[in-house]
Amino acid sequence: MNGILKRVIVLLTTMALVVVPCATCFASSLEQDDDLIAGKMAAEVVVRPLGLCATLIGGAIFVVTLPFSALGGNANAAYDYLLADPFRFTFDRPLGEF
Repeated sequence: MNGILKRVIVLLTTMALVVVPCATCFASSLEQDDDLIAGKMAAEVVVRPLGLCATLIGGAIFVVTLPFSALGGNANAAYDYLLADPFRFTFDRPLGEF
């Protein structure tokens, strides 16, 4: 009985975490203010951590491939694409702008 209760609680929690942001995205069409759309801001809960992961992974890939990029003369472009762009996406943009 205890195992079933735990599974039901996990299922309900997971469904709530998925349904609530989706419901706010659908409800955003009812908003009067186009600048502050609640659905886009709620999506930041998922998007910002993914951007942080992209920054960390891009930084690791940049460090590993830096000798080859330096030999090819495109270390600055590799830095921009792998590290700077994900960093700006994660930390420099306003809420709700993708």
